Amino acid sequence: MTSNTELFARLGAVDTPTICNAIEVAQKKRGFSNFTHRQMVMTEPDAPAMVGYALTAKIRGKNAPQDSPETLKERRMGYYKYVAEGARPGLVVIEDADQQEACGAFWGEINTNIHKGFGLEGVVTNGVVRDLGDIPSGFPLLAGAVGPSHGFVHLLEYNCPVEVYGMQVRPGDLIHADRHGACVIPAELQDKMITALDQLHKSESIVLTAAKKPGFDFAAFEAAWAAFEKSRT
Repeated sequence: MTSNTELFARLGAVDTPTICNAIEVAQKKRGFSNFTHRQMVMTEPDAPAMVGYALTAKIRGKNAPQDSPETLKERRMGYYKYVAEGARPGLVVIEDADQQEACGAFWGEINTNIHKGFGLEGVVTNGVVRDLGDIPSGFPLLAGAVGPSHGFVHLLEYNCPVEVYGMQVRPGDLIHADRHGACVIPAELQDKMITALDQLHKSESIVLTAAKKPGFDFAAFEAAWAAFEKSRT
């Protein structure tokens, strides 16, 4: 069985498109779809991939909350305790229930520093981020939009199933994310991912090596592609 240290080292060394391909190699078929389905904003586009167990919550910010201040405070402090003490490596995944009308930034200078201080890897959200010049380095955010205000942003619930642009996430799911987007690595495939990454690299190298050689033409491509397809079966 693959150790967590070895698995996370290999997952963190590649980008999210590679992980999506490797998942299909591991499941021996195309059709994997549990990834974000639209372009997003990445605050650190050159940062290494974020890999971690999902710590989840739902927020809303367009309209004022209906709950009492006491209830809102209790819920927020419960959320902070949850993410501070949750699984590590931990990656926060937050769904903004306002969806396309999301306008209240939960993520700015204060919250990013708090969450980085807790030792979390970063954030995936369909919501809004602000304070771009004041977000600490080493804490990437993959977000739906950039905006100026926190609006009426407040927590609805936490430690719950969420959805971010088509990606369905349960608490504890293993998430891989970078400037391309994010995906969930299915639990039943995690022990197969290193082998799948090795197989994917070997297969793709057949075509890439051929394409980079002087004199590459259709005949060379045809031969390389045939070898590539054979290696995938």
